[in-house]
Amino acid sequence: MDDRQRRLWLVAGTGDGPPLARQLLARGWWLRVSVVGAAAVAAYPRHPRLEFRVGALGEGDVLAARLAAWPCRWLIDASHPFAVRISQALDRVCAGLGQPLLRLQRPLLPAGPARVIADLQHLTPLLTAQDDLLLAIGQRHLAEALGHSVAGRHATRLLPTPTSLATALALGVAADRIALLRPGGDGSLERALCRRWQTTTILCRQSGSPAEATWHRVSRDLGLRLVLLARPESVGSPWTLDLGRLLDQVGEAPPSGA
Repeated sequence: MDDRQRRLWLVAGTGDGPPLARQLLARGWWLRVSVVGAAAVAAYPRHPRLEFRVGALGEGDVLAARLAAWPCRWLIDASHPFAVRISQALDRVCAGLGQPLLRLQRPLLPAGPARVIADLQHLTPLLTAQDDLLLAIGQRHLAEALGHSVAGRHATRLLPTPTSLATALALGVAADRIALLRPGGDGSLERALCRRWQTTTILCRQSGSPAEATWHRVSRDLGLRLVLLARPESVGSPWTLDLGRLLDQVGEAPPSGA
């Protein structure tokens, strides 16, 4: 059997990627995982059938050359729902190469009492100078969110990277109001931060992640207002599947030599 029929290429981060990698390895697949930074590798299991490609995949001809050099049974796009650019690039290049592509669709969590906004310019009328806004929206959206905020004070929770810290400081967020934390845990740290900073409003992305679920719990427990930036429309692939259907589609790796 052609080796490509026993290989999968997973494009993911540290949220959906590690548990999905474990399930795919348990099904006998040889797995390559693409992550943006070297620190993300630590979140994944060590396994003889697992290898990593660290760094941006690129677009266009660069991406096509990289995918063509390692053809596989399925390329699985489990990137963040807000990482629209890489999903669109994978869609175009995989179609051109005839490379089978699957996309993981995260669940959409119930919004409940949270306010969902289509884009960050709709944040402005929701705030006043009396608000203390906690921005849990990621480094890439931080400048835009601050630009549309009229809150009197701001704080932010970002991933623990030097770039995140430098970005927040350059945008004028006070050093004692920046928390560099990885998502996870029971929400106790997030509650403590909100109490310390006297947060009135939390802004996060409608990502469907455990981090979003944590902010729903924290806002409910502390009586805070939660504002969600709406998830972008998913790339229009017919192979956009929830986790259960994606695993059913992938199935078990064919036996060696079959």
